[in-house]
Amino acid sequence: MHQEGALAILRSVGLGEEALQNTPDRPLEDDLRDRWYAEGRPPTSLAQNCSGKHAGMLAACVAAGWDTGTYRDPHHPLQQLVVETVEELTGDRVGAVTVDGCGAPALAVSTRGLARAFGRIASAVPGTPEGRVADAIRAHPRHLGGTGRDVTLLVDGVAGLIAKDGAESVYAVGLADGHGVAVKITDGAERARVVVTTAVLRRLGVGRDEARVAALLDELDARAAVRGHGEVVGGVRAAGIS
Repeated sequence: MHQEGALAILRSVGLGEEALQNTPDRPLEDDLRDRWYAEGRPPTSLAQNCSGKHAGMLAACVAAGWDTGTYRDPHHPLQQLVVETVEELTGDRVGAVTVDGCGAPALAVSTRGLARAFGRIASAVPGTPEGRVADAIRAHPRHLGGTGRDVTLLVDGVAGLIAKDGAESVYAVGLADGHGVAVKITDGAERARVVVTTAVLRRLGVGRDEARVAALLDELDARAAVRGHGEVVGGVRAAGIS
């Protein structure tokens, strides 16, 4: 599904897989990744989890008449527009520009700014660019996060919510009422990321009056279980958030 979606974006503007410049990789989903290894299939840019983002950037370049061969360059007009948009939504100045794992520029902003941006997108007026992004996330959470992943379940299970996880244990959530949440686990370890995020969402009242949503948050917390000899012997809890 993911690869077909990225290809469809490219083909809609007359490009093919060869236009992608993101780092080749195998699929993110464990079973499919194992199958690729077993079959001896090499990594590809299309299978890497950021191919949809890169396909979208290439489509924007074609629409604007910009060069597609240098779209990852921080000085490219597309990347300059990305910086302007990020600064507008976060209310921050981009503090640094480096290189993401997929090869695209990675922009440094504050956690407060990231939360502000997601709250603005989630509460945007329908039909605006931000509102169209929010509607697309809510309508297609699997294209955003993948099959069965916590971010996918969160977007699909909480009305009006948008969310995106990121590398090095980052999580950002926007609620339809304008609240935004940004979590960064300092050491980059993934296990506490979801637990802290769900604790903050409960603090904001998410799931308070909806048993189904409360059960979903509990289910996501359970993914951080600590196992010994194949059995659950403990878990991760967020302290100081109530």
